[in-house]
Amino acid sequence: MAHLFDPFTVKSVTLRNRIGVSPMCMYSSEDGVANDWHFVHLGARAVGGAALIIAEATAVSPEGRISPGDAGIWADKHIEPLARITRFLKQHGAVPGIQLAHAGRKASAPIPWQGTAHLADNAGGWPVIGPSAIAYGGGLTKIPHAMTLADIARVQGDFVSGAKRALTAGYEWVELHSAHGYLLHEFLSPLSNQRTDSYGGSFENRIRFLLETTKAVRAVWPDNLPFTVRISATDWTEGGWTADESVELARRLKALGTDLIDTSTGGGVHNAKITAGPGFQVPFAERIRREAGIATAAVGLITEAEQADEIVRSGKADLVFLARAVLNDPNWPLRAARELGHADRLPAPVQYVRAW
Repeated sequence: MAHLFDPFTVKSVTLRNRIGVSPMCMYSSEDGVANDWHFVHLGARAVGGAALIIAEATAVSPEGRISPGDAGIWADKHIEPLARITRFLKQHGAVPGIQLAHAGRKASAPIPWQGTAHLADNAGGWPVIGPSAIAYGGGLTKIPHAMTLADIARVQGDFVSGAKRALTAGYEWVELHSAHGYLLHEFLSPLSNQRTDSYGGSFENRIRFLLETTKAVRAVWPDNLPFTVRISATDWTEGGWTADESVELARRLKALGTDLIDTSTGGGVHNAKITAGPGFQVPFAERIRREAGIATAAVGLITEAEQADEIVRSGKADLVFLARAVLNDPNWPLRAARELGHADRLPAPVQYVRAW
């Protein structure tokens, strides 16, 4: 049985272990451009031993940013600052990944430490879009423009252009962000999608936007590089997106050439009742892996080495993606390797060897 420090191969890419860094928004870009903060933040996790480092939700258009500080990939000026980062990650043994995203009705929000309510259009904000004219709620009260068929085609084109730029910037792993209440997830959930056309209503119609976008991006992403999708496996709310639907969606995505499902939950509505605890989302990754026959990554309050190792050893998921744990300790993988008796699998950088 595989363990946390066994390599994992997808297509032509081999990860040195089963530890990935989840995409985490830094809200530190100006006009979408990555800077020294991103270089140091992501580079430190490569030096610390993570096998896969996925850049934060990276907007495929200006309107697709969560906040004015979000990373972007809608213009050629974004490429070289990102390429500087991917070169460093590869030099230090990590595979660089990127999460392509559009925030939908949750866009035009403030940087979190500056507030929680939607930014007014005349105060740094912008109009938002979504499948239906239904506000997210809470402090995000803007009513989105219900997307026309032309809007749908335009946004799908933005995802394609973003994928092309990501490839030019040196990324070797791409993830579509279809979770946490952002645009692709908004189409999936009946709580945010109340359309009456071919993109709403039935399960087949609600998944159409994501499947079409998957096909479009797969057409420009090399067949030898991993293509993955992050989903929220449940809305945790009656009448919302369900785990059963997630399993069937995963089957459809696999048929289109998706290599792995990054399995999270929630974020679709502001008032969901979620009982969180260590590894609380792991069962969803396990079920999708078993029933859809596709590789999965487990996420969510995974903090201990033995906990992460058990997830992989027991076949609950193929990879473990960490967020808070690696924010608290960029060297978490190095520490975990020693704690689990696998220091030989993950040597410390020569510059740090006297400390380990």
